[in-house]
Amino acid sequence: MQRRIRMTPTRLLVLGYLAIILIGTVLLLLPVATKGEGSASFIDALFASVSASCVTGLVLQDTYMYWSLFGQIVLLILIQTGGIGFMTVVFAFWKLVGKRIGLKGRTVMQESVNAPALSGMVKLTGTILLGMLIFESIGAFVLCFRFVPDFGWGRGIYFAIFTSVSAFCNAGFDLMGAAGTEFASLTAYSGDPIICITVPLLIIIGGLGFFVWQDMRENRFHVRKYSLHTKLVLVTTGALILVSWLIIFIAEGDLPIGERVLSAFFTATSPRTAGFNVLPLSGEGSVKTVTIFVTIVLMLIGGSSGSTAGGIKTNTFAVLMLSVASCLTGKRSVECFGRRLDEDNVKTATQFVTLYLLALILGIVLICLFEIRSDFGLTEIVFEAVSAIGTVGLTLGITPQLTIASQVVLAILMYLGRVGCLTFMMSLHTPSAPTASLPMEKVRIG
Repeated sequence: MQRRIRMTPTRLLVLGYLAIILIGTVLLLLPVATKGEGSASFIDALFASVSASCVTGLVLQDTYMYWSLFGQIVLLILIQTGGIGFMTVVFAFWKLVGKRIGLKGRTVMQESVNAPALSGMVKLTGTILLGMLIFESIGAFVLCFRFVPDFGWGRGIYFAIFTSVSAFCNAGFDLMGAAGTEFASLTAYSGDPIICITVPLLIIIGGLGFFVWQDMRENRFHVRKYSLHTKLVLVTTGALILVSWLIIFIAEGDLPIGERVLSAFFTATSPRTAGFNVLPLSGEGSVKTVTIFVTIVLMLIGGSSGSTAGGIKTNTFAVLMLSVASCLTGKRSVECFGRRLDEDNVKTATQFVTLYLLALILGIVLICLFEIRSDFGLTEIVFEAVSAIGTVGLTLGITPQLTIASQVVLAILMYLGRVGCLTFMMSLHTPSAPTASLPMEKVRIG
């Protein structure tokens, strides 16, 4: 008798993102989606759909120069859906048509945003949608003051909306090809206060996570009432931005002081995990090696759980650092802010990071093999791979020049980075009944 495959929440999540990617690919393959004659190639459409759905920003073609208004709007919808999570969109649609949300739907939503419990899923959805509308609207309004004078009312407002959504969703897609230079990102606005403050703030807010929003909304300025998760996210995010800003500020000493302050802040924020850049990462006048290294580290860490960002997440990074600190101080448990962390949290964090790094290493090895006849260096390949799995979108300019096989690897890394390596692995097997415990034996570590 054929065994029936059980559709678990993790499988629904994994297949849901695949469905969105396929729909996006089909739409981008339509002749109306491109500006030139004919339609996009399959790899161009697939790569763009994966990158937008997984809110990454790596592209093979300049978004403005290659895709028509229809294609750009398709990408924008994919970015918005991938940013807040497709289950959030499904939830919102169900509520709009008055459909009751059952236990299975709530369970998938819980898995989608990595919520600790099933309760409050409908309320959380409302918080996500309200926060999205408020922050993206404010961001677009402010950005209009820069883009309208540069591109006129129509294009300026459209560019402001597109950039605000892309920044809030930590996507990194831009339309700056309109200025005549492809893959320029926001380099024309290095040192511009409106761009270098508004875009990073949108990135930070989107990357904090929906639970942090809800916690801060409920407890306001009563910091002591914040959950341990919120405290870890806020402290870790602040520390990463401050430390990386100082390093980049010192490293990029050739810039005028005002431009250096703003550009360093932007560059310290964008790798977690938006993909915009105001300083050139390659070519003439590119950033220093230490800035590239700091960028790679920030791309690996990413934003926070239950947010629009990717990476191993700030809270996962914090748990691992606290675990190391407890070992160094001789404590038997991991403690922080007067609380003791659940041992399962430390175990899950270790498993997640291990799978994440294994997928990254495998991707780097495969790209190195596929590009064995090219002149690309290891730093460039590592940078692109980390940018892909971290769903960042920053690039040293080699992605369009890679072989199709390497581009497929990057697409897979983007997908794994969005759905989560641990979630993907869990979707491959059906939970079985508990079995008797085997005898225990220790092995030496270190």
